[in-house]
Amino acid sequence: MKRFALLTLSVALAACARAPQEPPAQPAATPATSTTAAALDPSVLGGHHWVLANAVDAKGRRIDALFARADKPVRVDFADGRIAVSNTCNRMMGSYALDGAKLTIGDMASTLMACTDPKMTALDGAVGTQLRGPLTAALQPGATPVLTLTGADGNVMTFHGEATAQTRYGGPGETMFFEVAAQAQPCSHPLIPGKQCLQVREVHYDDKGLETGKRGDWQPLFQDIEGFEHVDGTRNVVRVKRFTIQDPPADAPSVAYVLDMVVESETVAPRR
Repeated sequence: MKRFALLTLSVALAACARAPQEPPAQPAATPATSTTAAALDPSVLGGHHWVLANAVDAKGRRIDALFARADKPVRVDFADGRIAVSNTCNRMMGSYALDGAKLTIGDMASTLMACTDPKMTALDGAVGTQLRGPLTAALQPGATPVLTLTGADGNVMTFHGEATAQTRYGGPGETMFFEVAAQAQPCSHPLIPGKQCLQVREVHYDDKGLETGKRGDWQPLFQDIEGFEHVDGTRNVVRVKRFTIQDPPADAPSVAYVLDMVVESETVAPRR
């Protein structure tokens, strides 16, 4: 049995974040102008995940190092004066401040995972370089808002906004922890013959991050956990947000579970 922790539990509890998009083949970033850009409202920034769509240098050349994986573009999240970067080799986080159109990002810390793909390792460095120091920011409103960040060197990053679960479901949600079994199991679903369900049981922790009580029996989860990718043979402990769905369609679930963080992961050898 091989066991590893993606983040320590204390960090996971204190830290209380996919829709892949192919980056354009040719540079096409155009910074939003003052006549069309909306004010940089922290609530708008915090209400969306910002997915990197394009990045060019001052001469209009695409910054290829920022696109190590087409299926998982770099994502930036803003919340409560903090910035978090994901879909990189290591998760990166730090503080930020807004002053008019100036976005200043402080020094960022990161996890310390080693990546075997040199492109992913280089991605961390490229992101850190592009997000260093003060940036000129502009927000283009719309059904899919667009955020552009321009550095002092003239480099421009363009992000497309995707509404967060809190924005989509109209509330902060309830934090829960699930242990997800290594193997999905067949389950009876009236609309999906032969459906395989995740097997979960709730885990409880006190305010010091220590587990309390006894884990219950495994139960089938008849719906997916948004943002969670199950791999057979891997057991996980995940932190999720549970949201109430207003006026769900008939035969549809009344709650939604959205992945907040993978706390722990373990590869389980198959039983013989």
